[in-house]
Formats: sequence, C-alpha cells, structure tokens
Amino acid sequence: MATSVRAGDIDLAIGLTEGWVAALAAPHPPSSTSSSGSEDFKIIGTYVESPLCWAISTGRERGDVRKVRDLRGRKMGVSRVGSGSYVMGFVLAEREGWLQLGSRLRSGAEEGGGEGDEEMGDADENKEAQPFEVKVLQNFENLRKAVGDGTADFFMWEYFTSKRYYGDGVGGGGDGDGGGEKKVEGEGEGVFYPIKKVGEIYTPWSSWKIVARKDLVGSSEVEEVLEKLNQGIKWFREHEEEAVRYISRELDYEEADAREWMKGVRFADDVRGVRRSVLERTVETLKKAGVLVGEGRKVEEWVGSMRDEDEET
Repeated sequence: MATSVRAGDIDLAIGLTEGWVAALAAPHPPSSTSSSGSEDFKIIGTYVESPLCWAISTGRERGDVRKVRDLRGRKMGVSRVGSGSYVMGFVLAEREGWLQLGSRLRSGAEEGGGEGDEEMGDADENKEAQPFEVKVLQNFENLRKAVGDGTADFFMWEYFTSKRYYGDGVGGGGDGDGGGEKKVEGEGEGVFYPIKKVGEIYTPWSSWKIVARKDLVGSSEVEEVLEKLNQGIKWFREHEEEAVRYISRELDYEEADAREWMKGVRFADDVRGVRRSVLERTVETLKKAGVLVGEGRKVEEWVGSMRDEDEET
C-alpha cells in the first residue's frame, strides 16, 4: 500500500504499524511518479490501540515441533522479507533470548526464488548467530502447505485467521480452543492444509495506523474522514451484537471467535495522532530485524500528527 499512496493512487489508508514505519523511516524513501506531485506520506492517526496477537503455527502432523523452545535454529516461513510475519520473528527471538544485536535472520529465499535476497546481505556469514532460517513463501496458503511438507518448520500469522485451520486440536503450546470440527473447503476455495498452534506472541506496539498523502495532511477532506472513523467506532461499540453477526456472516468467522476477538480489540476513541514512543519502539525493532539500516529519517519528518504520551483515547 505504501507504493500506492506514494504514487497518488490512494489518498488515505489504514495498515499495520510496522509496515508504515518500515516504509517511512528508511533513509531514502523512493520518489513518487504521481501526477499529483505527492512524494511522500505521513502517519496521522491511530485506528487500533491494542496490539495484534500472532499465532505461532506448524503442520498438524509435525511431531518435531511442539513447543516454542523447539523453534530455535529452525526454518521460519514468512510472506516476504520486511513483512509483519518476518519482523515478528525478531520479536519472538528477542523475547526468548535468542537474538544477538545487529544480526539478521539468514534467508533461504534464493532457494525458492522468493523476494528479499538483497536485503539479507551477507547474513549467511554469521549463520551460527541467527535464531532462524527464513523461507519466503508469499501468502498464507503457501505457509500452511510449507509447514506440512517440511519446506518450513513454523510461521506466524494473525491468531483468529489461523485458528480456523487448527481443526481438531492445537499443539503443545496451545490453549485447547482449536475447535472440534475439521473444516473441509469446497472447490475453488483452495486447499485446507491443516496446522496446529505451538504458541503466540503480541506486537510490542499498537497495531493499526492511519496514513495520508503529505499534501493532504491537515486538509478538510482528511479531517472529515477521521471524524467519520470516530463515528464508526462509536457505532460499533454501541451495536456489539450486530457487529458480531456481521463478522461471522460476512467475514466467515465462527460467532464464538467474533465475540472473543471483540473482547481483545481496543479501538481509539479519537483516531487523530500517534504516540512517539510507539513509533520509536517500532523503529528499534525494525533495526534489529535489519529492515531498517542506519540512522534513517527523524520521526518528525514522517508523522503528521503527534499525540501526547499520557493522552487517553
């Protein structure tokens, strides 16, 4: 989405915090070719205050991967280098004490023709220091397939999206809520590729941010959208039963999962602005992941609206 915003194809967007920060904090962001002349965009708001829960999953029949402690030195599947599924590998490694500062994950992308080869540099030279080997697999279906056939040993994805594929149980690190019915997908809906849960981890930052093209920051049009988002959040909170029905009917989640998700998600009361501490924490993690290299751009250059640290939302 960052490319589309820079190109002027999108005026305003909502996305994961780490994705926006990775695009904006880099030393030399790519120039836009947009006819609108917009060369950059800025973070202007916070949509969701709560962190995102990432499930750690492997193939259902994998007896060699049962606990988080089994993951060190194993093959981690990611959608792409620099994605949330990649960055969270470093958050996990840091939590478990497996991460050496300044090191990057070694990449197996070249074996599968995946992206990210040049971003990994000479990481193989420090192979023994790396907590995981990365396998770039593009999408969720490929990740599920890979942990079943051994191409990868585990991957991380949003918990409730992963949960529907657990079927009749979760792994040793799970919480027993995988559901009792094995789901079978119909023709044209892809292959099921069952998985099991071995653990979970939360982002160390609030999960969803709002960005706008630089030339639109502070405009009446953007302010109107932000106010509409505030109104939508207020309506959502006041109509929880209708929200549950919509999520379960339109987004194909079990009603129980929709209710459980609603217990954990916390939207901002006012979406305007972002806390500096959240962005600095994200930058620090992205540097450890090798997604950001060097000093990069100052926060003030890519934030359109800062929020006080003690401001309640």
